Amino acid sequence: MGIAKEEEAFHPVRVDYLLQIQTTIDYVEDHLAEELSLSRLAQVARLSDFHFHRVFLSMAGDTVMEYVRKRRLALAAKQIACSDERLLDIALNNGFQNHETFTRAFKRMFGMTPGDYRRQDIKPPSYAKLNVLQRKFNPYLGGIRMEYRLVTKPAYKVIGYELQTSTNDGENQRQIPAFWQEYLKNGWAHRIPNRIHKDSPVELGICYGFDMASGSFKYMIGMEAEHFENVAEDLVCREFGAAEYAVFTTPKVTPDQFSNSIQSTWGAVFGEWFPHSGYEHAGTPEFELYDERCHPGIELVQMDIYVPVKRKDA
Repeated sequence: MGIAKEEEAFHPVRVDYLLQIQTTIDYVEDHLAEELSLSRLAQVARLSDFHFHRVFLSMAGDTVMEYVRKRRLALAAKQIACSDERLLDIALNNGFQNHETFTRAFKRMFGMTPGDYRRQDIKPPSYAKLNVLQRKFNPYLGGIRMEYRLVTKPAYKVIGYELQTSTNDGENQRQIPAFWQEYLKNGWAHRIPNRIHKDSPVELGICYGFDMASGSFKYMIGMEAEHFENVAEDLVCREFGAAEYAVFTTPKVTPDQFSNSIQSTWGAVFGEWFPHSGYEHAGTPEFELYDERCHPGIELVQMDIYVPVKRKDA
């Protein structure tokens, strides 16, 4: 299993898929002063809300609403620098409801208030909108065939440790690896009771509880359990429903390349596989499965990615 490179013509459905996202980006640019919502932008892209949320995040590196916020702020910064327009008017004309919200968001992005930005006479560049059709945003363009299998998994119980995180500004990419390091360093695996795989630990990294508007979600490190009896208070017990998954196995790599391999496979799932698969993300929990193939001492490691899927509407 894994990702196999091959020489093939660029698939026309994949082009359409990229065009759907780019059309949405162009729409955002033309309607920044208006009220925009994830559902409205998903309609423009002709994708379901959750699938659009994940595809856009995969291609842009931000949730669509975070991208909208950054585009509004980039335009506002240009207007602050190149005009004498009142700061409040700039805020309102760029989709911010009041001066306080605008100032807070502006300071978060630029490290200073709009007033300080103007007083320092900063001349910002013309920040270009995202273009997902450019090759630099899509390292997998050119043809990749992904092998996968479909698995229907019954409802399952998990005991473990939970983290609240967010995709905003790549927060999850910092917090989740640190969470795993803490889990491994402290030997937390040994505290998980009632586990199904008793001889050799099989750990899951589960993403769930997605809030598409804020970009926040919960991440759990745990193991499948037979029951929830006699569980320590600081451990989290969660039950997840039955679902159909497309399962992708990462290529075998040395341990120092493992993280990159996982991220590359996730990127290929959304950038290459989904566009012409006939499936979309089901919007239910997704997880990574780590078993004996990636335990310490293994020379070449790999793992499985479980993505919940459903057939696209006709």
